[in-house]
Amino acid sequence: MTAAREAPATNPVVLSIGGLRIATQTVGSGDPVLLLNGMSRPMASWTHLARLLEGRRIISFDSPGVGASATPFVPYSMRKMADITVRVLDAVGVGRADIVGYSHGGAIAQQIAIKHPNRVNRLVLMSTSCGLGAVPGRGSDAKRILMTPLSEARDTSWGEPQPLGVLWQIVAFSTWTSIPRLGDIDAPTLVITGDNDKAVPPVNSKLLAERIHGARLAIIRAGHDLQKPGPAARVAELLQEFFASTPSRLP
Repeated sequence: MTAAREAPATNPVVLSIGGLRIATQTVGSGDPVLLLNGMSRPMASWTHLARLLEGRRIISFDSPGVGASATPFVPYSMRKMADITVRVLDAVGVGRADIVGYSHGGAIAQQIAIKHPNRVNRLVLMSTSCGLGAVPGRGSDAKRILMTPLSEARDTSWGEPQPLGVLWQIVAFSTWTSIPRLGDIDAPTLVITGDNDKAVPPVNSKLLAERIHGARLAIIRAGHDLQKPGPAARVAELLQEFFASTPSRLP
């Protein structure tokens, strides 16, 4: 199949959503796919994967308190983050999209599929968990991978995360769970995990795949960071295969 010709990347656009500045970016053309970032990571963290998704309109944004987006004065719940994400889709003129969430973004993706099911075409959950009730990872690995700025898991070009913004993300995730509602998710779902993920052990992905009706589970040779060049290439292959083999619900 011939990929759609890619449009040039747009410069980040700052939206006002609920009185908060939210930096967004749209790249390429084709059916829309929304990428949701990991904890403390800006939308630039998707660079390696995004360039491999041919023929797609790729939408990403910096979560409140991360990158070029403003930090709220109070923590936003995961439900609030799902609402903000839907408003980003509204702002860029997209009704329904394939939604790909990595780590913390995977939790937001679950919440969107639960609260706003009509906005989800297909769902991809990467290196993530159900929140409360999940099997915890090794604390030192979670801190290094998820939170430490400029560590081996972070690209130095991303800059320092906003400490208060990261704290608000931790508060939101640590008080949220999807377990009671996983069976309500009706979007075609692919769950991807690294077999050596120390921050979010693979057993959490297995739980998600078991409780979401019809979900597929893919375990690849990788750690937690599926956005790095090596794992990102394999993830891109899995995404393309999933999208090609699963009927679209786009209008």
